[in-house]
Amino acid sequence: MPILGLDTATLVSSVALAGGDTLLAELTLQTKKTHSERLMPHIEEILRLAETGKEEIEAIAVSIGPGSFTGLRIGLGTAKALAYALRVPLVGVPTLGAMAFGCPVPGAVLAPTLDAQKGNLYAALYAWRGGDLTELMPPQALSLQEAIGRFAAVQHPVLVMGEAVSLYREELTAAAVELAAPHVAMPRAGSVAVLGGRLLKQGVEHDVMSLEPLYIRRSEAEELWEKRQGICQ
Repeated sequence: MPILGLDTATLVSSVALAGGDTLLAELTLQTKKTHSERLMPHIEEILRLAETGKEEIEAIAVSIGPGSFTGLRIGLGTAKALAYALRVPLVGVPTLGAMAFGCPVPGAVLAPTLDAQKGNLYAALYAWRGGDLTELMPPQALSLQEAIGRFAAVQHPVLVMGEAVSLYREELTAAAVELAAPHVAMPRAGSVAVLGGRLLKQGVEHDVMSLEPLYIRRSEAEELWEKRQGICQ
């Protein structure tokens, strides 16, 4: 089952094609161009490299957040359009869950993170049990100190992944948690595609019209608008 995976939750643009648990091709880049400029050309390129026609795609898996508000909207909008046009199933994959899925480390608790701005983090906790990824703490927005407190309360070794590693290395090191290497810090569409395939086998499928990004918090623009409305009242 060729599954097209998309991940635009951060500045990284990642597109992949998977067949079952096998990653057929992946293109992951971090450039100054916006997702709207590069996503469709990357999809065309990945299909060309994998020698796969659009008509062969059997499902679309897309990273739904948390992450960049603009990136998530572009990725989800593209995934919905493709799923609708190709008449194939669509599955939304939590971004932090896909990051943890790409790091199979039994015996440790995985803590994928993304920058939530203003000293805050998006974070979640996962563990591998019997070959399956189990969610221990759902994705949520936390201050750095709140996140460190959650990590410290875990009774098993904690491996922190993602943007917190580069943003707050000193603070996390002082908290005695393990920090993942840089190459596992980046969200990747390969993990989204393979995890999406597993979710589809479990019967998880989302409606093209109603699937929404997992924002967790409001955008800065929304917060500013509400603040201004409050001032005007």
